[in-house]
Parts: sequence; structure tokens; C-alpha cells
Amino acid sequence: MIQFFYNTAPNPMKVALLLEELGLPYEAVPIDTRQGQQHTPEFLAVNPNAKVPAIQDAGVTVFDSNAILLYLAEREGRFVVDASQASLRAEMLSWLMFVASGIGPFSGQSVHFRHAAPEPKTYALNRYDFEAHRHWRLIEDRLIGRDFMVGDAYTIVDMAVWGWARMLPYVTGIENVWEQYPNTKRLLDFINARPAAQAAEALKSKHAFKTEMDDAAKRALFPQNERLK
Repeated sequence: MIQFFYNTAPNPMKVALLLEELGLPYEAVPIDTRQGQQHTPEFLAVNPNAKVPAIQDAGVTVFDSNAILLYLAEREGRFVVDASQASLRAEMLSWLMFVASGIGPFSGQSVHFRHAAPEPKTYALNRYDFEAHRHWRLIEDRLIGRDFMVGDAYTIVDMAVWGWARMLPYVTGIENVWEQYPNTKRLLDFINARPAAQAAEALKSKHAFKTEMDDAAKRALFPQNERLK
């Protein structure tokens, strides 16, 4: 059985969605990052980068959410474009890595500087808010006149987008952000209606993760701040 190391942040939720879509049996292993469990020797043996998600699959360890999506989808031969369709596979890989290198990092930094960083933060928030919107506008434009990110089928690229799209109001700080991103909202609604997405979201109720952002949580999540003292 697959061991799935997770919390309920956007990147682990992408993997939870795929696991449910594939119908694979898995053990959900909570890693409470506000309690610093990502820094334990046991978890660092799974992912030396101290991040969730990660999986262990019959002796195979994979970390980084989009790497896990690609590994599982290719293992099962579902929700992925195979090498026989070279052009479409290139599109799939390009957009999958775009989510990994652009959507995730810039959305994450927009969240950090909007909701967590101390003042002064005007320059940093302006940079990451701008870049988050620039990247999301590319997703929005990609979805003009098409149901899915790649070809005419639901793939792991859509799942990767879903993980972060769920959080777009929080990422941007704009309550009515969907007025700017109607095509993204259409894809989000399509996926949210699927039983697999509902099962993935139900993971939130299976473990009581720490919610307090106290000093211990800040040390666990933002260890770089210790250098400022």
C-alpha cells in the first residue's frame, strides 16, 4: 500500500486528488508542519527537503507534488499523455512544469507576504502579487475555448492547477477574484464536482492539524527568521 505523507496545503491535495481518481489504496500519514514534524529524522529520510507531499510505494520514494503526479499517472497509464503523442505530451509536460515552477512558487510567496511576513513588505508583496496574477492569467488564457489544460481530456495538469486554484481568493486577497478568472473557475467547478475531489477534501477532517501560528509554529515554518535574531 502507498504511504502518502501529507497536510492539507495545495501541493499535497493535488496528490490526494490523483490517488482518489486512480482508486489506489493508500495510507494517509499526516505531517504537521506547524509542529515541525517535517524536520524529524524519520521524515527527512523520506524527503530530505523537509516538504510534503511525499510517497513511498513498495520501496520507491517520490517527493515533490508534480513528480508524484507524473510517477503515479504513468505507472497506472491514466490521466497522462503517452509518448506516442509526442506533441501533446510536450504540451502536458510544459504546463505541468509551469505549475511546478511558476504557479506554485509565486502563489505561495504571494500568500506568505500577504498573510505572514512582517512589515515592511510593500516591495515584496507587490512583486509576488504581480507575478501570481501574471501566471494565473496564462492559465486563464490557456482555458479560453477549451475544457482542459491539455488536449480534450482531464489530466494531471488539471489536477495540478486544481490544487492551487482552490486557494486563489486567499492567494490574491480578492474576494471576487473569480470575476477575473472565469475560465479557471469553470475548471475548478468541474473538478470539485467529482467524487475524487470530494474524497480528497475529506482528508481535512481525518487529522487535527495544528492551527495556531504561535512562536513554535513560526520557527518550524520559517526557520530562516532565526538568522535575524
